[in-house]
Amino acid sequence: MSLCDKIKAGKFIVTSEIGPPKGTDIEEVLKDADLIKGRVDAVNVTDLQSSVMRVGSLAICKLLIERGIEPVFQVTCRDRNRLALQSDLLSAAVFGIKNVLALTGDHPILGDHPGAKPVFDMDSVQLLEAIRVLESGKDMAGKELKGKPKFCAGAVVNPGADPIEPEVLKMEKKIAAGAKFFQTQAIYDVKLFKKFLDASTHLNATIIAGIVLLKSAGMAKFMNKNVSGVFVPDNLIQEMDKAQDKSAKSIEIAARLIKELKPMSQGIHIMPIGWDKKVPLVLDAAGL
Repeated sequence: MSLCDKIKAGKFIVTSEIGPPKGTDIEEVLKDADLIKGRVDAVNVTDLQSSVMRVGSLAICKLLIERGIEPVFQVTCRDRNRLALQSDLLSAAVFGIKNVLALTGDHPILGDHPGAKPVFDMDSVQLLEAIRVLESGKDMAGKELKGKPKFCAGAVVNPGADPIEPEVLKMEKKIAAGAKFFQTQAIYDVKLFKKFLDASTHLNATIIAGIVLLKSAGMAKFMNKNVSGVFVPDNLIQEMDKAQDKSAKSIEIAARLIKELKPMSQGIHIMPIGWDKKVPLVLDAAGL
């Protein structure tokens, strides 16, 4: 079954992600993907994550398909206008890529080319609408396509947004635009996630809860200060600070969170942020 078929069937979804390298040596990233082949339902491929120049998501997605791994093609609006976005989506369809995660994207000033000109011709809602238009057999200008794509479109949501009401409203817009599933920002506070679910229960959306592996107490404090909507509770910061084996403690915390979130969500999305080789260990510890 494809990812979209599993979502439609109401199966519990497990996804992870890999980040393309900065350079042409892709051996390690493909080996990392192979480690979770058959253990997750799909693997996201980030699109110039954190506005850092890297190999493109499209190329890595194509290579994953060749290795028998179902990819999720992340597409940000930051770097391309509607011509390029539509072209890349059609290219993805030609390569057999079905899953697309629509993102607005971080501003280039946050990355390694701060002088790059941001595009933002569209936002994530408009990108979802563009996907739906392409699926109808036309482009955004109303011109007929010779062959039309079929995608399983997804979007992101931030359960820790404060206030939460605008985030839920944007979810409604994304669903209306064609989003079939949502992957969330990192969750460390299960009570906060429950509050978000209560606020969005009327949407009947497929919500895949996001887990980012903590690497240190410093990383947790940095996210609390700099990442909007992410809150790492003090008890987790203290656990990481006291742990002699940071890796083992990170895996333990991630597995514990997954077990708590599993009954509340329709899936889990693991974001290793460079610790790709630890994903199988997290899956083992969480019983996935």
